[in-house]
Amino acid sequence: MLRETVIKLERLSRKYHGYISTEDLLREGITNRQIGVFVEIEMLERVCHGHYWFPCFPFPKPRDYKAIEVCFSAPEAVICADSACFYLGLIDREPEKLSVATRRSDRRRVGMNFPISRHYYAERTFGEYQNTVETEFGRYSIYDRERSVCDCIRFRKEIEEDIFAYVLENYKKQEQTGEKLLQYAKTLRLFHLVKKYV
Repeated sequence: MLRETVIKLERLSRKYHGYISTEDLLREGITNRQIGVFVEIEMLERVCHGHYWFPCFPFPKPRDYKAIEVCFSAPEAVICADSACFYLGLIDREPEKLSVATRRSDRRRVGMNFPISRHYYAERTFGEYQNTVETEFGRYSIYDRERSVCDCIRFRKEIEEDIFAYVLENYKKQEQTGEKLLQYAKTLRLFHLVKKYV
């Protein structure tokens, strides 16, 4: 490969902080054919439809790269349940699957290079207790701690048993009364279920 091309890719990796869209690659003068070649020789990694990571970027992917990448694929998706608990520091072991919430009406495919567990939420509760995380690499949405604990209880049969146990144990250590959690549970219509666990 021409040295000038390598230098150009390194420059682009810095300019776009590691991630770049097909649209930006084309705008920067990289052709579709070149994109295919760069993926083949591992100068670009396809993370989802229309988005790439520069493996030549001088830094490793961030800790929350899965959350960032899934929101490239589905911009309205929200990190939820056990995965949100991991990113919020409630548990220290990352779940094997990334738990993602989407609206019940959203049936678009979310194709990623890592396993995801997709949960469909009713419109009434989808937007409740959602926060946006801005990073130098990209942004993503995530439910807050109490909402995520409620969701762990709701999806307890789909979550690894030890992770579910750690979520409850660590939450109880940090919040003695659980009042806020129960308030959330009422709003989400999960009060009786959540009360059994706290």
